[in-house]
Amino acid sequence: MWGIVWGTHNEVPMAKQVRIKTKYPGIFYIEGQRSNTSEPEKIYYIRYRRDGKPIEEKVGRQFQDDMTAAKANLVRANRIDGKELSNEGRRTEDRSAFEAHNSRWTIQKLWDEYLASKPNLKGVVTDKNRFINHIAPSFGSKEPSELALLDVDRLRLKVLKTHSSGTARNVMELLRRVINFGIKKRLCQPISLNIEMPKLNNQKTEDLSPEQLQRLLKVLDEDPNTMAANLMKLALYTGMRRSELFRLKWIDISFEKGFIHLREPKGGVDQKIPLNSLVKTVLENHHRTTSEYVFPGRGGAQRTDIKKQVNKIKEAAGLPKEFRALHGLRHVYASSLASSGKVDMYTLQKLLTHKSPQMTQRYAHLRDDAMQQAAETVSEVFSNLPTPQEKGKREQS
Repeated sequence: MWGIVWGTHNEVPMAKQVRIKTKYPGIFYIEGQRSNTSEPEKIYYIRYRRDGKPIEEKVGRQFQDDMTAAKANLVRANRIDGKELSNEGRRTEDRSAFEAHNSRWTIQKLWDEYLASKPNLKGVVTDKNRFINHIAPSFGSKEPSELALLDVDRLRLKVLKTHSSGTARNVMELLRRVINFGIKKRLCQPISLNIEMPKLNNQKTEDLSPEQLQRLLKVLDEDPNTMAANLMKLALYTGMRRSELFRLKWIDISFEKGFIHLREPKGGVDQKIPLNSLVKTVLENHHRTTSEYVFPGRGGAQRTDIKKQVNKIKEAAGLPKEFRALHGLRHVYASSLASSGKVDMYTLQKLLTHKSPQMTQRYAHLRDDAMQQAAETVSEVFSNLPTPQEKGKREQS
């Protein structure tokens, strides 16, 4: 932090104060007082010429700066020889350094500006944690042009030592996002740095066997915590994300038109999904509070967590430990539709509100399996064709 205050140095002693010469030419002092006591203290000054111009400067106090006439004489000699800047020269240099520091668009300054320009940024808490914990310690004081590919790669490997590849990728993506923001706003020069993104193996598709699904549905019907149970039912019957369920309001549900309005889904643009009969039954029998939210949190506000309650239901149903109680049900919903053979990938993409078809492709093999089973029907048809003898007997009868 720069602590420079301009124009507060009293270089020339007041005319009323007596200048006391020393044995060194151009060195004198005046009598002052120590700041914390009434004890007298010498304040040393020097006089010399630079480029023909007379200069008179204070060089220090006797106790506060441990200044003596001999030290003052050495300072004077160095300034005459140009080995040391004058007080004014030092102030000019400090001012330039201060201005240069303020004009530098470091990663930290770009991040601050990025946040200020996006007051409604989704996931800002998570992004702040990623920046503070990973990016700021290594790159906060650097400009984008000062980043070396090796430094960025070291950061990626450092994050990977203690976090998942998904977290490392998010950290790298945030760094790239902040730099691109600065370039777009012309706050910094474009750079040719290619930030490598960790490869992800996030194609995990969670599913439940028919037996597991039956046990879960039984527990959901019997569990006394209807708030958690109904929320899990909606995740299973609609494929809605956890955040979308938490944001769901009663005004978002149109029983007449048969649609649910999704506010600010992961893709960013509001979407609507069909209100099927199972969901309609759950919502019509769901306890409605005075809150505008379907699954409110404390005080009727938007819910922020339900992990403890849904995990309790998961355990009661005997589901695998690694199965995620809410996001896993989204996978079950998608897998069930894909494996039915009755829903094409484009329709499934729209139901899951995926931005791109690539995100839905993880379920494609399930549809292929259903199509393969359907194709086997041909074998049954041709295998069961009657022989000519059998056909003749049928005609005679």
